[in-house]
Amino acid sequence: MASKAPTYTLDAIEKEIARPTSAVISVQDLVHRYEDRVALNGVSFDVCPAELFGLLGPNGSGKTTLFRILSTLMIPSGGRALIMGHDAARDPNGLRRRIGVVFQAQSIDLKLTAAENLRHQGHLYGLRGAALKSRIAEMLARVGLADRAREKAETFSGGMQRRLELAKGLLHHPSVLLLDEPTTGLDPGARRDLWQYLQILRDEERVTVIVTTHLMEEAERCDRLAILNEGKLVALGTPADLKQEIGGDVIWIEATRDAQELAARIASRFRVNATALGNEDRGSKIRVERENGHRFIAELAEAFPGEIQSMSVSKPTLEDVFIHRTGHRFWTEEDNAK
Repeated sequence: MASKAPTYTLDAIEKEIARPTSAVISVQDLVHRYEDRVALNGVSFDVCPAELFGLLGPNGSGKTTLFRILSTLMIPSGGRALIMGHDAARDPNGLRRRIGVVFQAQSIDLKLTAAENLRHQGHLYGLRGAALKSRIAEMLARVGLADRAREKAETFSGGMQRRLELAKGLLHHPSVLLLDEPTTGLDPGARRDLWQYLQILRDEERVTVIVTTHLMEEAERCDRLAILNEGKLVALGTPADLKQEIGGDVIWIEATRDAQELAARIASRFRVNATALGNEDRGSKIRVERENGHRFIAELAEAFPGEIQSMSVSKPTLEDVFIHRTGHRFWTEEDNAK
């Protein structure tokens, strides 16, 4: 199913007008191809100063390719990516001095102490002497590792190692911080601590943060989101505004027999958009958007006795926004099997 054209509420339009116009990051009609495969297909958006901005998408959506272009590791096939006026493709050296990058793969040296990791990072940016020593102490204190400065990173928990990665990325006072799936491998407590620290960076240090994620609960914490699917931007806005476009409750129906056939009959009888999603062999479900969903499920049960195994009703989520825009679920059967 083709993605739907964006729709905006009056509140969303007013918020867009009120937001500062001087974009820190400007992605302009970005295109990238890997031989015959299009990874990015005309992606455009702006990121404002001191904004916690999320790139949300499933595997293969293009978010990692976009991250690599923004972090100067890849030159796009077309379009431009500007960060603080620097073109990521034409001026990578100038841009690297202005941004901090935390990759999904670990970059700290586990055989070095926390302070030694930061000292080596500082030397790469030309920091020396008392200024570097002071900055190392400041950053270790900021990420809660001051008392572990002389201990080797291999003795740290996963969450502590991730905080040390953050300290490395922020050591040279960047105005923009790019993070690729920063909570990979962390337990729930460490994930919560990391996001709290990102919010402190935004609010107190006025750092603009871009985070890639495939986790809905993390995307909810962002100020705004760009949702990607198959290389295209399918939604852009605050989590609240995006969910508001659903305009009602979301009802999931599990049929006792053929879900496709029941979905067609529900759509015909109640004049609603009822869609069967999923693999029929693994139990597809029917999805309906409807106001006053708790009342509608009673009508459904009465209209189709014995044909409905179960029903649930809930307020819209970001996954519902993804389904609404793309016509399919965020996770495929292949993803779930991994």
